[in-house]
Amino acid sequence: MARLDNKQVAILVADGFEQVELTSPREALNAAGADTHIISPNDSEVTGWTETNWGDKFEVDVPLSEANADNYDALVLPGGVMNPDKLRTQEAVQKLIRTFFEQGKPIAAICHGPWSLIDAGVVKGKRMTSYHTLRTDLENAGVEWVDAEVVVDQGLVTSRDPNDLEAFNAKIIEEIAEGVHAGRRA
Repeated sequence: MARLDNKQVAILVADGFEQVELTSPREALNAAGADTHIISPNDSEVTGWTETNWGDKFEVDVPLSEANADNYDALVLPGGVMNPDKLRTQEAVQKLIRTFFEQGKPIAAICHGPWSLIDAGVVKGKRMTSYHTLRTDLENAGVEWVDAEVVVDQGLVTSRDPNDLEAFNAKIIEEIAEGVHAGRRA
């Protein structure tokens, strides 16, 4: 497995993120040597969701108002229905995502996480996957949607749901190790 020593990875969430879609990638990234930071519109803590109930509380490392894409090598967007629905309409979220995208840095979104990418206006012409209920939303945004465990399009990593976490985590690490994707720059 590739080493990610000295790599900084932002994980952007609001209350109601699917907990395992944060914890599993975070554990894999940390094990590979990356330093992960939870970024949130919440100032101090954010609460996960575990399938049908509220999950654990997690400390926010960087409030969204202080987040800067220049400080990170990659961005991870966990899913859950509530989380991206809260994030997607916030201009600060859209701006942060666009900046990562314009800089060609790897972005990884799982399950409902791609909703925020749609609202940031960065998915047109991309090949992606997601939770099946987002298919129409992504296709309407100009995405070639495929039903696959993990899809990579120039550093944009997407997966369907928690069942795909092993493949998702491996691809995130691979893409971060590769670095900036010049072909995706605006």
